[in-house]
Amino acid sequence: MPNAHLHELFTEELKDILGAERQLLKGLKKMANAAGNAKLKEAFETHYQQTEGQIERLKTVFSGLGMAARGKKCKAMEGLLEEADEIIEDFQDSPEVLNAALISAAQKVEHYEIASYGCLATYAKLMGHAEAQELLGATLAEEKETDELLTLIAMEEANTEGASK
Repeated sequence: MPNAHLHELFTEELKDILGAERQLLKGLKKMANAAGNAKLKEAFETHYQQTEGQIERLKTVFSGLGMAARGKKCKAMEGLLEEADEIIEDFQDSPEVLNAALISAAQKVEHYEIASYGCLATYAKLMGHAEAQELLGATLAEEKETDELLTLIAMEEANTEGASK
C-alpha cells in the first residue's frame, strides 16, 4: 500500500480522536452543569449534540476504510478534562470567575480537536480518501466555529463578569 506508514498514523489518530470525542461527552455535561452563564451553558449543550454527530462521522470514516470504529483512551483529552474538573472545583464558589475559567478549559479542548482534525483531514487528502477528507473537514469547521463562539461569549459576557468583581 502506498503511504503505508501514513495510513498507520492516520488510523491510530482516528482511534485517538474517537476516544477523545467519547470522553468529551462526559466532560461537556459537567461543564454545562457548572456554567452559570446561560449562553455558555447553551454553547456546551449545543457542542454536546455536535460531538454526538462528530462521533457518527468518525464511524463513517472508519467504515469507509473497512475498519471497525474502535477508539482508544486519549491521554491528551483525559488530561484536559481533568484540568476542567479542577477548575470547576477551584472556582465553584466564584461563579463569575468560573465561567471565564470554563471557557479557557473548553478552548484548550477545542484547540486540541482543531489540531487533530486538521492533521487527519490532511492525511486523508494525501492518501486520496476523499470522503474521509470531507467528513473530517466538516468536523474541523464545527470545532473552529465552537472556538469562535467561546471567544465571543468570553469577550461579551463571561470575562467581563469576572473582571467587574
